[in-house]
Amino acid sequence: MAQSATLSVGDSLHLRWGKDRIVYAGMPSEKTYSIVQKKWEFMYRGYAWNLFFSREQARITIDGVDISVESVTPEEIRLRVE
Repeated sequence: MAQSATLSVGDSLHLRWGKDRIVYAGMPSEKTYSIVQKKWEFMYRGYAWNLFFSREQARITIDGVDISVESVTPEEIRLRVE
């Protein structure tokens, strides 16, 4: 069951039960966008890191979950979690 989402910079999405959260981190350059993968969080502690992708890359995998990127701008990303 595919889930569509639009994330603005700083918005988060839980990929699915037992999987990580992602946060859209914007575009550090006009050809690259960034997504933060949050592995674990408890109160004020947790692990997170930035992943960088080419703007041309339409299919990515994060924490074993396939994601189709429909569009990306410096302000938001539209994606479908499969």
